[in-house]
Amino acid sequence: MTKRTIADFTADLPNGTAVSLADKQGKVLLVVNTASKCGFTPQYAGLEALWREFGPRGFEVLAFPCNQFGHQEPGSADEIAEFCQVNFGLSFPVMGKVEVNGAGATPLYQWLKDEAPGVLGTRAIKWNFTKFLVGRDGIVVRRFAPTDKPEDLREEIAALL
Repeated sequence: MTKRTIADFTADLPNGTAVSLADKQGKVLLVVNTASKCGFTPQYAGLEALWREFGPRGFEVLAFPCNQFGHQEPGSADEIAEFCQVNFGLSFPVMGKVEVNGAGATPLYQWLKDEAPGVLGTRAIKWNFTKFLVGRDGIVVRRFAPTDKPEDLREEIAALL
């Protein structure tokens, strides 16, 4: 049986259009569940810095807004996009809002959690800004906690590029 990769999944754009993540094959990805009203929201600036530094070398950040933690992402797709642009000048893709835990969790996040469980083998995402690093081969390399700052991931990202 062939091991699944990120290329086996789709993700929705903010307008609801599904896109194949097969287009991301061959890139190093950082997949992050985000929220606009979270104490970790300033990490958007660090994510943007990583994207600007490593993007030309085949790196992408994929942000997935999620309202499951303290209702910290209540806005519409347009409100989220405006917030990200105005406050952080984001130029990397912000996808459609998702659920990362529970029965409504997207297949992508179910797979990410299975591939890289958290502390003590827990599958659940604990909070906003949990990060998954995916290699060029589409396989999950590592899961990072919300407290792991984007700038602290530089060496690992550079090594995969």
